[in-house]
Amino acid sequence: MSESENKAAKAPPSRERKQQARRRFLRTALLTGGVLGAALSGYLPLVYAKKERLRPPGALDEHDFLSSCIKCGQCVQVCPVQAIKLADIVDGFGIGVPYIDAREQACDFSCDAAQCILACPTGALVYQKPSFFSEREGAKLPAKPILKAKEHDPENTLNFRERMGVARLVHPESCLAVKGQGFKGQVRGPDFKARLRYMDVDRWKPIHIADHPYDLALCDLCVRECPIDKAISLETIVAPDGSTRRQPVVHEACVGCGVCEMICPVEPAAIAVEQRGVWKS
Repeated sequence: MSESENKAAKAPPSRERKQQARRRFLRTALLTGGVLGAALSGYLPLVYAKKERLRPPGALDEHDFLSSCIKCGQCVQVCPVQAIKLADIVDGFGIGVPYIDAREQACDFSCDAAQCILACPTGALVYQKPSFFSEREGAKLPAKPILKAKEHDPENTLNFRERMGVARLVHPESCLAVKGQGFKGQVRGPDFKARLRYMDVDRWKPIHIADHPYDLALCDLCVRECPIDKAISLETIVAPDGSTRRQPVVHEACVGCGVCEMICPVEPAAIAVEQRGVWKS
């Protein structure tokens, strides 16, 4: 190889060649990112579609609900406490479908009649399933739920027949009642934005829970604020060591609205709603 050829081989790449190499790199990176993005856009919904959500009152079974709901948002518009939200991409094929995050804002039936069911244009939310839909064992309520807020009304029940879920005492070890402790102050702190209807404050207008502090010798918030009559009670139980304690006990009248989960002052909540949960005697 001649001296001139050696110099040409050792010469640094020109500005134009550098730009060409940079363009090739960027093009490859963009194509790779596009392929991965397209793959993940199909994969992530499949992963997150398994995430269970608490549906609004009267929702059909999940498969039928997802098939019937047109994601119009009418149920969201009529909810007086804004308990109903529309799902985003993390809900997979349920994107845009209504759900309730009971811990953040439960359904307290402030509307008195499950207005979301009345607003649904497709029958994805119904008071009573048509006969051609199957009925899951344990999903049907034993009777129409009696709404405490309508206790003295001529018609004091809610019309829907199947529960949204069932409340369970999932962390009895952290339950204040079980530990024999009271509660004083604002439930979940001054910044908690959830609302609840307090009959002694306003029959029709829910207020922020943070604006209604408590002073309880023994915590019974889940029982006290449950909107459904005889759905939950505080019962005396005998502990393994022979001592007696008070513990929340969920009954068959529970509709799974989630107020108990929302109002529970400990973290994580001692009581929580099992989405699509059924009654087990």
